[in-house]
Amino acid sequence: MSRLEGKVAVVSGGNSGIGLAIARRFAKEGAHVFIFGRRQEALDEAVKLIGANVTAIRADASRLEDLDRVAGAVRSTKGKVDVVVSNAALVEQVPLPEITEDHYDRTFGLNAKAPLFLVQKMLPMMGRGGSIILVASAMHYMGLANHSTYAAAKAALRSYSRTWAAEFKDSGIRANTLSPGVVDTPMLDSQATTPAEAAAIREGYAKYTPMLRLAQPEELANAALFLASDESSFMTGSDMVVDGGVSNV
Repeated sequence: MSRLEGKVAVVSGGNSGIGLAIARRFAKEGAHVFIFGRRQEALDEAVKLIGANVTAIRADASRLEDLDRVAGAVRSTKGKVDVVVSNAALVEQVPLPEITEDHYDRTFGLNAKAPLFLVQKMLPMMGRGGSIILVASAMHYMGLANHSTYAAAKAALRSYSRTWAAEFKDSGIRANTLSPGVVDTPMLDSQATTPAEAAAIREGYAKYTPMLRLAQPEELANAALFLASDESSFMTGSDMVVDGGVSNV
């Protein structure tokens, strides 16, 4: 039997990168997956790639009214949530002297505020055996220049999972973080202005990683599947680090 047969999963940022890989894997394992993101074109393409057992909703994870709309769609069609994956994220490399209030609010809004309220909105539909997966980053273990807000926001996710492990102890709901290293996704392209610059960024990160390569999104999807399934039934408040060793050297 498929490992997520009959389960309902919600994946923010499920229209590209890690989120899309997770949604595809979950659907393949029998779950009905709700994905949401801001770009309709990317959502349409994601639905084609996933193929079946998927509902796409155009929504901004950092807007509470959009999260209410996503929760309403899930409630009206399925009535329950078994797995929540908070994956939508934003990276902007900014040196400390150049950080603006707008940059700070934008980064924390999507990377720290959105996951908390996503889980809050889905929690009434979750029951025993439910799994919350917060996609963080190995960067919260590291000190990497120009990532003050991003690393701090991802560290907040690690704190959420610890807090919620204690808070949900009587509910049978588990909360864990998944911390990737550098993954070969379109997010890397957003940090460059030209294809050549994007290639150089990928090469630099690969050399910095002990395994001398970037992760593929499917490798993170494998880890997320474990956290979503009953195979990880004795894990909560944990951080699964899938980073090619980069946070350990």
